[in-house]
Amino acid sequence: MKNLKKEFPVTANYTHLNTAGTGLLSETLLDFRQNHDLDYLVMGSLMKDNQDKFTTKVREEVGNFFKCKAQNVALVTSFSTGFNVFLEALPAKSKVLLLQEDYPSINWPVEARDFDISYAKIDVNLEDNILKAVEREKPEVLCISLVQYISGVQINFEFLKSLKAEYPDLLICADGTQYCGVAPFDFENSGIDVLGASTYKWLNAGYGNGFFLFKDAVKDRLKPKAVGFASIRGKYKEAGDTLIGKFEPGHLDTLNSGSLQAAIQLVNKIGYSAITTQIELLKEKALNTFAERNLLDDVVINRKQHSSIFNIKGDQQLFEKLKQNDIICSQRGDGIRISFHYFNTKDDLDKLLKLI
Repeated sequence: MKNLKKEFPVTANYTHLNTAGTGLLSETLLDFRQNHDLDYLVMGSLMKDNQDKFTTKVREEVGNFFKCKAQNVALVTSFSTGFNVFLEALPAKSKVLLLQEDYPSINWPVEARDFDISYAKIDVNLEDNILKAVEREKPEVLCISLVQYISGVQINFEFLKSLKAEYPDLLICADGTQYCGVAPFDFENSGIDVLGASTYKWLNAGYGNGFFLFKDAVKDRLKPKAVGFASIRGKYKEAGDTLIGKFEPGHLDTLNSGSLQAAIQLVNKIGYSAITTQIELLKEKALNTFAERNLLDDVVINRKQHSSIFNIKGDQQLFEKLKQNDIICSQRGDGIRISFHYFNTKDDLDKLLKLI
């Protein structure tokens, strides 16, 4: 993966272990953006004459990438934007199950509304905690992150499938911001009804773009209130009153949506086989080494699977030391958050371990 240092120039000068905070700008994405704006500069509104067809291609590419029907793909500016539309589409007083201390962009919007809310604890028995809460509270909606932003704890996807099979009326909405771009994901065969994500992290698509995916059965349960002229513009929305149209009431920026398309094309070019192999290699070595040095919480050590996000024990002094040695990471919770992506190498991990 060392040849990818050229694709992501910042990695030539810094050890970037902060994809969980912000992804990187690739040469591929820069080329697209420069060409896009040059076309806009010299063509003006003539360029925008084809924006509906362009957006349709982006929608179809996103759908193909995540195995979701194109007519069920909504393009949004961020997860939070789409999630708030989703919550407004739920009946008042809905019973919603959340995870304690989940990402604020999930819990805060739910808590700001007049829902009947219950919580499940994030610990080594996460899946069992969710199941017991569903049995006890009988929620109508479950809203969760696929990967926890502080600890890196990852939900078991097979558990979500079994949960959906046992409780088919439970509407499962997941945030994939800290997962999408790490490994292939088959949305249609998952237990998730609604999947949303911002794509500036693990897909390295830049800010201002994201998506929401829906199963067919969801359309009868959601009644979004947002609507605008763009709600009927383009293929899959022309009939009017479509679910994705309600999630896209305003203009879609071809620069942003096209950035997502370019990022997906780069992933396809590199290949998920190479991506997942590299991430799994770094993740396994990091997990074992961090555990040996007593840097991880027992929750992480005792779970059968984990993401490539780790929160290691460390104070302000260690954080400043890492920064001074050009290691980019984040302070989250009570420790220092480290995250590995496919452009990272064993040398990056070794440098971190040496400094620690």
